Amino acid sequence: MAKKIVKLLKMQIPGGKAVPGQQLGPVLGGAGINIGEFVKRFNEETKTRVGETVPTIVEVYDDRTYKMIYKTEPASSLILKAMGKDKGSGKPNTAKIGTITKAQVKQIAEKKMVDLNANTIEAAMKIIEGSARSMGVDVK
Repeated sequence: MAKKIVKLLKMQIPGGKAVPGQQLGPVLGGAGINIGEFVKRFNEETKTRVGETVPTIVEVYDDRTYKMIYKTEPASSLILKAMGKDKGSGKPNTAKIGTITKAQVKQIAEKKMVDLNANTIEAAMKIIEGSARSMGVDVK
């Protein structure tokens, strides 16, 4: 018989650099997960993704075991990396922070394709372009 999921946790943790502190402690402790073991396992499994923000879904089962599912880096982070910026615009409709090319958008869309709700690369590109516009980034 399949294990019953009792909690579903969604977190964004720096790849390979998780620490049992303010962010993870209360969330994992409340779910009955051993924090030290979680941090060690997470850091080991994401050591190749250092420098990325790793969206992680943790399925906690009734017997206190858990399964971690890793997603690709958020589109906003990928857009900012492509531009070499730290953050988006506070007023995206009036104050633009820069531009990215269609080729860069396509690259980001190909990387994010597995996590996007899109059937074609063109649809994925439109999603990424929308994210860019909402950050104050023009697409040329």
